[in-house]
Amino acid sequence: MRHLILLRHAKTERQSDSGEDHDRRIDPRGREDSALIGAWLAAQHPQPELALISDAMRTHETREIVGPYLPGCRAEFLDTLYLASAMKIFKTIRAVPDSVVSLLVLGHNPGLHELAWNLAGEANAAERAALAENLPTCGAVVLEYPVSTWSKVSLQKGRLRAFVTPKQLKASSDAT
Repeated sequence: MRHLILLRHAKTERQSDSGEDHDRRIDPRGREDSALIGAWLAAQHPQPELALISDAMRTHETREIVGPYLPGCRAEFLDTLYLASAMKIFKTIRAVPDSVVSLLVLGHNPGLHELAWNLAGEANAAERAALAENLPTCGAVVLEYPVSTWSKVSLQKGRLRAFVTPKQLKASSDAT
């Protein structure tokens, strides 16, 4: 079984000091949301062993906050994941070494959202409908694949185990 977590970076400032998109930083809500999703990820099993992360500032900062919740997760920053297309992310996932059973990919929309939508085959109707609309900032999609190697991961064959957003986590904590 292979476990895949797709995580969109946290909410960001509208523009960086440099004016470059690559340098945009997460804002206060993004820091709060990162901690919420990090705590949620810490409760998931199995924990990711490897995180493939875009080299943008906002993904670095999201990882800095989420990282302590996932102490056994090694991070690799890849410039090829910066604003990558769904197909580029998919090819990157399929090239992951088979020794890794659980993988986290931290990146950007629209590629991440498109990929999540195209990977999920088996899913409950409510989560599938919600995922069709958007993958919001700090949204996490957890998929399972009953395959022995990452190269066998295919479109529409993943089981959507969870689709969680910081907004949902806040609402459920307010309800308790």
